[in-house]
Amino acid sequence: MIIDITEIEAIHSFFRLESLKEVYGLIWMLVPIFILVLGITLGVLVIVWLEREISAGIQQRIGPEYAGPLGILQALADGTKLLFKENLLPSRGDTRLFSIGPSIAVISILLSYSIIPFSYRFILADLSIGVFLWIAVSSLAPVGLLMSGYGSNNKYSFLGGLRAAAQSISYEIPLTLCVLSISLLSNSLSTVDIVETQSKYGFWGWNLWRQPIGFIIFLISSLAECERLPFDLPEAEEELVAGYQTEYSGIKFGLFYVASYLNLLVSSLFVTVLYLGGWNLSIPNLFGLEFFDINKRGKVFVTIIGIFITLAKTYLFLFISIATRWTLPRLRMDQLLNLGWKFLLPISLGNLLLTTSFQLLSL
Repeated sequence: MIIDITEIEAIHSFFRLESLKEVYGLIWMLVPIFILVLGITLGVLVIVWLEREISAGIQQRIGPEYAGPLGILQALADGTKLLFKENLLPSRGDTRLFSIGPSIAVISILLSYSIIPFSYRFILADLSIGVFLWIAVSSLAPVGLLMSGYGSNNKYSFLGGLRAAAQSISYEIPLTLCVLSISLLSNSLSTVDIVETQSKYGFWGWNLWRQPIGFIIFLISSLAECERLPFDLPEAEEELVAGYQTEYSGIKFGLFYVASYLNLLVSSLFVTVLYLGGWNLSIPNLFGLEFFDINKRGKVFVTIIGIFITLAKTYLFLFISIATRWTLPRLRMDQLLNLGWKFLLPISLGNLLLTTSFQLLSL
């Protein structure tokens, strides 16, 4: 049997070409993920700085001002300090649960960013069940908090974990019913389709005007899901010292705060996507009934301007949540559960039935 050398060289070159394609494919798959994680990290740093500045303004005191210009590097300095602190483990606790809990809380929230459309065709994964994936994944975060509280072998920590689980169950149901109403109006569970459906009708087609009751319920439920005041019962420094994070130190302690701000940012982004038209900016013309629609412009212009519009709407909601934290007092646990089960659940269910009836009548 005679083997041609040129055939062997062709086979080798083919396999080299296939390996290069795989490498390039892996790189192009990791680049968007890296950009998304980098943008999320910068967004969290901005939120921490804004919260300190806004809280200082509300309380009439001086906020961060020494770490960098205007104190913008204060959050980075705090994170670096926690990174080099010693990680302590409870002697009688469950070490595995104690270590895995913060990671589950952070990773479950990070996965939610993959389905958020920041602008026109600027999304990591446009899934047909996008909003349901967010609800399913975000419901895993309280499991991490419960694991952390149980693994700490501390009564305060365990009570904080139980409160986190009870609070998540109580407010996850009204939030899901509000998302169902939005999906019925848009005839889709895709986040991109929900934004594009709102853009068809301009400014008055935003779901904020079509679902005002659902918007208020979603707003309250989002604050409760993020465990922000007046719903920060899982931490409750006066009652539980710090709740599920009492025994934590170092970077694990910092991961809980990262998870809290990541959850706040993703909730604000979903408020923008579901109720405020996403990247679309349609402003009524003062001299007529026409709308200024950025979707009529070029694709590059739409992408860049759409990112700024999405972030502007998102940070508007963030300002509301931060101001609420420093304005309202904390609820009691029974008041929190009563609000979720006796008021928000029936109202959100009635809103869903009304939306369903309207959709059936409009067919």
